Formats: sequence, structure tokens, C-alpha cells
Amino acid sequence: MLLCFAVNKCAVSPTGDRLYITNFRKDKLLTLARDGTLLATYPALRWPRGLHVTPAGQVLVCGWGSDTVLQVGWEGQSKLATLATERHGVWWPRSVCYSSTTSSIIVGQESNRILVFRVE
Repeated sequence: MLLCFAVNKCAVSPTGDRLYITNFRKDKLLTLARDGTLLATYPALRWPRGLHVTPAGQVLVCGWGSDTVLQVGWEGQSKLATLATERHGVWWPRSVCYSSTTSSIIVGQESNRILVFRVE
């Protein structure tokens, strides 16, 4: 059973068959089936915060404690790419969103700053 205090952010896959949840206290991204069954755990995050699933099903997640923005596979078990780090100006990221209108990844940070990264 997943307790409500364990959920920091959640997002649903475009097909509605998967639910992604960041668990800040346990440093994990959880992937659940529609019925709540745990499908996968991605443990390689430090204090995951922001979470977004793009219309194409790409899973984006912020590591607040690691100052990173990652793309994780749709199955929720593997890192596909590190999209941005402290080297790119990411510092304590709290939210992430993809804008298909501008082809940009938007990252909100603890410092009340917003970073915008153009993607191709």
C-alpha cells in the first residue's frame, strides 16, 4: 500500500496505463499500473521533486539534491539521458515541464529562477 505522505509529485502516461510518482523521502521514482500495482522503481535519484510526462510519453524528473534533470525510460527502470546539471545552471530543481509549442524544457528552481532549455 502506498501512503499519501510518500507522494511528492505524480504524472500519468499519455495512454493512462502508468502512473509515475516521485518519493522525495526514499529517493525513488515509482511506476505503478492503473490498478496501483508497483511495476518499477528507479532508485538513482537524490531527493526527486519535479516530474513531467510529455505527450510522447517521455518521463522527465528533477533530482533536487543532485541538481539534475533526467529523462527516464517509460518503464521507469532506466535513465535514458541526463538533460541538465549544475554545469548548465540547474540548482535545486523543483519542477520540470516540456513545452511542445516552443520545443523547450522548462525547469523551476528553489531560487525562484526558471531555466529554459531548447531541445531538438
